[in-house]
Amino acid sequence: MDEQLRAYLEDLYHRGREHDAAQADRLERLRNVEPDTAQLLALLVRALGARRVLELGTSNGYSTLWLADAARGVGGRVLSVDVDGARTAQAAEHLAHTGLEEYVELRTEDAALTLARAGEGSRDMIFLDAERPAYPGYWPDLIRVLRPGGLLAVDNVLSHANEVQAFRGLVGEEPRVMEALVPTGAGVLLVTTGW
Repeated sequence: MDEQLRAYLEDLYHRGREHDAAQADRLERLRNVEPDTAQLLALLVRALGARRVLELGTSNGYSTLWLADAARGVGGRVLSVDVDGARTAQAAEHLAHTGLEEYVELRTEDAALTLARAGEGSRDMIFLDAERPAYPGYWPDLIRVLRPGGLLAVDNVLSHANEVQAFRGLVGEEPRVMEALVPTGAGVLLVTTGW
């Protein structure tokens, strides 16, 4: 990552934190991942050589920029979806400003619809950072859409452990996956398929 992009991301993160601190309603907050989580995601894209990345929960595009830069490094692309059109527009502005727009397709649509339409084994990596109560409903499609040996990264599993308890139960009961919890940021659950 070049220094200009790193500086842009640092500024974007701090502006996001200031914005969130002024919002009483959590749905009005940007809720960006922490920088160490973003860096972990970028490292995973590069280590896997993940050329087909899916992000569920774009927000203003902070994590999308990290994923896009990493995808660019391995000759890949990111599909990022969010239900909020205003957030999608913010992400588009940040991608254009940083020159990363050619590595990302942004969609304003529900994650469940995106997953339902995706082909079997069509994604190398999925980053899940959406509305946590919906995760159990996503689970069958998440494992269907990931290629064997693909990676699912789920944010907020420590900070919101009670909200992902049912989802984690489904993961733990699935014999075709392996999982590991990384205590970075708000807690990232890593799940790999095909075992």
